[in-house]
Amino acid sequence: MLHARMIRGPLGESVIEGVDVPAIAQLPGVQHVVHSRDFLAVVGADEAQLVKAMDKARSFVRFSLVTPLPTDLDTEALLLSLADEAKTVHQQGVRQESSRLHEARYSRPYIAHASIGPSCALAQWVEGRMSVWSHTQGVFPLRADLAKAFQLPMDAVQVFHRHGAGCYGHNGADDVAFDAAFVAFTLGVPIRMQWTREDEMTASPLGAPGLVNIKAGVNSAGQISDWNLTVWSHSHLARPGGAGVNLLGAWQIEDRSEKPVPVDLPLPAGGGHRNAVALYDFAHQEVHYGFIPASTLRTSALRSLGSYVNLFAIESFMDEMAEKLSVDPLDFRLQHLNDPRAVAVLEKLAAVCGWRHQEAPDGLHGLGLGFGRYKNAAGYCAVAARIRVEEKITVEKIWAVVDVGLVVNPDGLINQIEGGIVQSLSWTLKEQVTWDAGGITSRTWDQYPIIAFSEIPEVEVHVIDRPDSPSLGSGEVAAGPVPAAVGNALYRAIGVRARHLPLTPERLMQCILDHE
Repeated sequence: MLHARMIRGPLGESVIEGVDVPAIAQLPGVQHVVHSRDFLAVVGADEAQLVKAMDKARSFVRFSLVTPLPTDLDTEALLLSLADEAKTVHQQGVRQESSRLHEARYSRPYIAHASIGPSCALAQWVEGRMSVWSHTQGVFPLRADLAKAFQLPMDAVQVFHRHGAGCYGHNGADDVAFDAAFVAFTLGVPIRMQWTREDEMTASPLGAPGLVNIKAGVNSAGQISDWNLTVWSHSHLARPGGAGVNLLGAWQIEDRSEKPVPVDLPLPAGGGHRNAVALYDFAHQEVHYGFIPASTLRTSALRSLGSYVNLFAIESFMDEMAEKLSVDPLDFRLQHLNDPRAVAVLEKLAAVCGWRHQEAPDGLHGLGLGFGRYKNAAGYCAVAARIRVEEKITVEKIWAVVDVGLVVNPDGLINQIEGGIVQSLSWTLKEQVTWDAGGITSRTWDQYPIIAFSEIPEVEVHVIDRPDSPSLGSGEVAAGPVPAAVGNALYRAIGVRARHLPLTPERLMQCILDHE
């Protein structure tokens, strides 16, 4: 077996304008150079020497971008500058006369999987048959795309799953499997391909940005009578296994596979518009989806898809409407809910977090809540966050109440909720992909920080077990309520409304200045 490393530019889909292959081949530790159009890998028996050779190898390559990256645009401006395929995806009730109209806009940026371990795969070719060892989420979809990319019958490809860097969705695991397979095929030897941290942050698919606009009005009874939501986003579905070949390296080699046309999941599950239909009982509700096929950066599935930003927007807006009507945010939600299970998780949350017995505001601390039912069909989750606001937001404690029907494995369920809360907090407080005209600049942990162990709050999870009800999905139910709880807590602490994520110290300061 030989080790291999990819030589890629500052963006996964960078184009090789020129490369000095003989010079790279002379570097210590490099036994082979595999070059095919925009695919370039170095191979050697000594992994440590190969790593040392990588930076020098890059100095012998000139990269460019097929399309220059736009700069100096925030998420809102970027998405609105692109052509979308707008359509109405949900409409119910009859529009009524409304007063006290309110409108607001919310967003989240591109975010990365940022798996702590970079992607890796092993591949071997024996007598025309391919064997690949991968930590992919889907061995059968990967097998199908490898067969198409190498023009092999399906029974000539076998994919073995092995534990590796995990993710919810589509990180670099499938791409690195193709990289390993192509190098193994070219050289005729077993290959272990290991991506670097920089590969992981610049070449793997990202979570798509989202922009949500909500406009609503209330009737004379103070009930929301007209609700209109529009969300703009890119594809959240570019995994292997569909039409064409969804493997980065397969688009880069000489005899390349064509990149599939971007698509997204339809409702009821939804992609960018997942959870865009509010669970609340409104007299009239319309939801519009502006799907944007052309994305600035490569996107695919990342935990909760569009649910994260849509629930952040809906739950923030519910707080804003409650504030305008001088109604308690919890009571305002309960006034718009007839689902007894939704009511139960919110009332349980109020009891465990002390919502009805809060201390007087001190200009420093705040308690906020967020709620959602994932996909409007899976588990219910209500979250409360207690935060402290100084030069940055510190989350002191999180309470969560979940109802996923029959609970088969209580410890496993709580593990999922805790993990979802931690990851969502990291997105909410820290994470965003950055770039300049030359490519992605958030290439390391310094440039793309994730939440640290020292920043993890106390987390208290309460489970409403319903042994007579079917089990419901729980893996992604906490993602959306968390940013809403934190954002609403921020408003209750210092009277500042933050509508655009992440809530970094810089964003916090800008919100304060804008408020003043």
